[in-house]
Amino acid sequence: MVKLSVIVPFYNVRAYAPDTLRSLRANARDDFEFIFVDDCSTDGTLEILRRAEREIPGAVLVAHEKNGGLATARNTGIDAARGEYLTFLDGDDWVVPGHYERLLAAISGLGCDFVRTDHVQFTDRARTVHRVPHGLRDTVLRPRDVILPSDRSTPVDYAYAWAGAYHRRLADSGLLRFRDGLRTAEDRPWIWRLHREAESFAVVGLPGVFYRRGVASSLTQIGDVRQLDFIRAFDQVLEETSRDPEADLLLPKAVRTYCAVMAHHLESIERFEPAVARKLRSMSAASLRRMPQEVLADTLNSLGDRRAGQLRRVRRRSVSREVAA
Repeated sequence: MVKLSVIVPFYNVRAYAPDTLRSLRANARDDFEFIFVDDCSTDGTLEILRRAEREIPGAVLVAHEKNGGLATARNTGIDAARGEYLTFLDGDDWVVPGHYERLLAAISGLGCDFVRTDHVQFTDRARTVHRVPHGLRDTVLRPRDVILPSDRSTPVDYAYAWAGAYHRRLADSGLLRFRDGLRTAEDRPWIWRLHREAESFAVVGLPGVFYRRGVASSLTQIGDVRQLDFIRAFDQVLEETSRDPEADLLLPKAVRTYCAVMAHHLESIERFEPAVARKLRSMSAASLRRMPQEVLADTLNSLGDRRAGQLRRVRRRSVSREVAA
């Protein structure tokens, strides 16, 4: 029986895939499987994965015929997974030897739906440990109980899918699936849904994943239209949270996070192509109008002058253009 399925999407990461694959080989075990999902790479990544499938115990390669993005690739991996537990890794990151064995021991020992772990963020020059924003470790909790408070970072703000492990019952119930086609922020509605609807979780530390930052091909480094998918992602968070029995309690946190991310993109708007920058402003204005207005007003009053000013200017400009029209 497969105990752990590690789902690893790859897309045009030929320069980094060998490091990822070496780290997986160092984590191989008879009851582990590594599901490589090639999302239609064009740079030779697929050939590297074909060799790795033959050489790494438990490796299974699934090749997309059409590029679908990270969310869709992860869903492909979920569909192929046979493990009692599942986890994720990105194709340009890597894990330390023995990480998955320790991760499996942690979640199976605690008996909860999912666990969240710390990780190491690294560039060519620096390594920094990033911790799950919750102080209580190795204790089973109800996930929705840690969504709040609104004005502090909480586990729903730590959305990395690969920073944890998940019991198969979450996959069988549909809670692990991502929204197909989202090319950025795909983990935001995903982590919110887990915390609203799963029954139990724990934070366990284990900073064994090394998350590579500063990759030129990463969407976090590219100012094209795919970056605007954060709006679709957070619209989904608001829509689903608004149907929750505790919506009045949870929506202020969802709106505040949405506004903070939107303000971040607006503050760095010069990195976008001009047409995309215009679209960012118009889509942001429309999304602000869709938000629950009382919650939005309270959020803007507490968000801080700089970020709130960015959002108010976008909203005013949109209203002025509508009046002029």
